[in-house]
Amino acid sequence: MLAIVHRPLKPGIYVPTVAFFDAHSEDVDLATTALHATYLIQAGVTGIVVQGSNGEAVHLSREERDQITSTTRRALDDRSPSTPLIVGCGAASTRETIQLCKDAEAAGGDYALILPPSYYKSLLSTEDILNHFWLVASASPIPVLVYNFPGASSGLDLSSDDILALAKHPNIVGVKLTCGNTGKLARIAAEAKPGFLTFGGSADFTLQTLVAGGHGVIGGVANLIPRLSVKVMKLYQAGQVEEAQRLQAVVARADWQAIKGGFVAVKSALQTYRGYGALPRRPCVVPSNAQVTALKEAFAEAMEAEKQLEQA
Repeated sequence: MLAIVHRPLKPGIYVPTVAFFDAHSEDVDLATTALHATYLIQAGVTGIVVQGSNGEAVHLSREERDQITSTTRRALDDRSPSTPLIVGCGAASTRETIQLCKDAEAAGGDYALILPPSYYKSLLSTEDILNHFWLVASASPIPVLVYNFPGASSGLDLSSDDILALAKHPNIVGVKLTCGNTGKLARIAAEAKPGFLTFGGSADFTLQTLVAGGHGVIGGVANLIPRLSVKVMKLYQAGQVEEAQRLQAVVARADWQAIKGGFVAVKSALQTYRGYGALPRRPCVVPSNAQVTALKEAFAEAMEAEKQLEQA
């Protein structure tokens, strides 16, 4: 039986949050997890994603995943109970993916975001991969979004035909396209069932996503510039396209730094500009002092625009 969803998935800007750790023990820092979720909600984002690529899901135990999910859910409930929480639940096996979906629901998640299984990519046909999603969606107590991210899936790139086939499942309700293929996005947005949401996977193509008929983005740089990311979408929706283009360029320049440096760069800038969050889990390490300075300068334009919106 499929779950009844009390927090609808809505068009908008979603933030795949970074994970936070104690500087000495590398234990999960739940206080900062809640602090950051609250900051993002106050900035006006539509929803939050935990255990995504930015969230170091592969560095977390099953128990730690649940702790982060439940802590984030409580923080959202304190400020905005209707805000949807998406939980990354991808795993190498179908069995574990289903279990992570069940864990996510028990910890307060509303939706599961699932990468295609790719560790044994050479042994899997397209039919095997689609069957994986179909089986997971049939067993998951919460609705599923497909996560198409070739960079995190050994180059595995689902086609629009593949995703449209998956969209026919009643418990598959959306897709995140971090492949950056806006032609694929346009085809899916135009042809998928009503209520199926198509998200761009990076804030540097928010406008392109919206023009192509998409419903918003799930973008990691919004950890740093949530208001600016939201503003681009609002300007477009208000018909102020030239101003939206101007701010999209600022977001895209910042996002390029996040794409090049990954979550480590985003966390470094969070520490610089907001005073928390730099530490990743090993084997990833904090940038050098010279790199921190360079990142501060690289993000300065976008952070100044974010500051202006925060003070407005």
